[in-house]
Amino acid sequence: MSDRNWVDGGVSRRKVLITSGALGTAGLAGCGGSSDGSSGGDGGDGGDGGDGSDGSDGGDGDGGDSSGQNTALLNAEGSSTVYPISNTGSSYWNSNAPPSDGEYWGANDETSVPGWDALSSDGADDMLIADYFSAKFGFEPTEQRSSPPFPTTVGLSHSGTGCEAVTEGLVDIGNSSGPITAELGWSEEKAQNEVVDNVVGRDGQPVVVSSDVSDAGVTQLTGEQIRGIYQGEITNWSEIDGIDYDQEIYAIGRAEGSGTDTSFRLNMLGAADASMSGVDTRFGQNQQVAQAVGQNEGSIAYMALAFTSETVIPISIEFDGTLYETSRDAENTIFDSEYPLNRDLHMYTLIEENNPDGGGYDQREAAFVNMFLNEFGQSVFVEGNNYIPLPTSDLESMKEQVSSVATEELLSP
Repeated sequence: MSDRNWVDGGVSRRKVLITSGALGTAGLAGCGGSSDGSSGGDGGDGGDGGDGSDGSDGGDGDGGDSSGQNTALLNAEGSSTVYPISNTGSSYWNSNAPPSDGEYWGANDETSVPGWDALSSDGADDMLIADYFSAKFGFEPTEQRSSPPFPTTVGLSHSGTGCEAVTEGLVDIGNSSGPITAELGWSEEKAQNEVVDNVVGRDGQPVVVSSDVSDAGVTQLTGEQIRGIYQGEITNWSEIDGIDYDQEIYAIGRAEGSGTDTSFRLNMLGAADASMSGVDTRFGQNQQVAQAVGQNEGSIAYMALAFTSETVIPISIEFDGTLYETSRDAENTIFDSEYPLNRDLHMYTLIEENNPDGGGYDQREAAFVNMFLNEFGQSVFVEGNNYIPLPTSDLESMKEQVSSVATEELLSP
């Protein structure tokens, strides 16, 4: 299991609102999103901090505060898997809520956000949320709710589009649920020279079935059986040993170029371009996959954890004699780092050769990314959307990377 301390206890009202809000806006976005970061549907703008009407400026410095910092719109685009994390963060950022709003930021008489003790010891008690994280990178606090030091927006498309958009300078952050090397066919050396890989969380990518398949007793499969389905070797559920269900398999895939599809091919089939002749249909977004599974008998699909439900049911999978179950409390679980379909969730930023800030970021990018890299960000934005927080060692590594452009010697928390 992750060596991070998990947040114990029941699901709070805050967490329910976060999750339902992120999925609701993602659902509204539908197939939207384009490589200029301009849309992502009605829910894809991460709040009212900016209209995102022209992603082409990519935050190139047409605005600034009295300290000379760039305060232009920061825009992100890409993966529907990363979207709930990034868009929830953007909504929080644009709200610039005060500490008295303990339901979302800070503490009040009734509640406080996860990790607040560490944040308050670092000065968060007296600062609005975006002001707090921006100040570490030299921005002047606005001290105004709903008026952050710079606005943010998040568009919805898929990983390949997000990777292309950030490398072409059309957006500041490219969200991807697959490695950019696989999405764009790059070498590791090229990726290291051109982008910064900001890993903000993990997804224990599940394989799901429709409720009729689950009711027929299909609660677990082997990796070989799943490969057989997606490579066209198994076409009816009754062909699998021990399953008494005469129902044609409806195999659903993600669109080619999506990070979910790339990661599934890499981890399940062995190569990003592996054949998947058994796929009956493909969809561009996780939301569409979830809807299709819920509406079609005999369905199986691969998707992101955040989009499972009572009708889109994750199954346990056996790999090489080890059964990975869907409960966090199991000995081996899909939430483990060792789970073969476990994958990193990326927010890529472009390395600019003449970037005076160093580290491959401008100050806006570093400030925004840093919000996700602490107990608060991991609990609220990652775990709050049913994803897996980073292990402590990985989280510290990411924080150290971002701190290269901080105005303080060290970032804390």
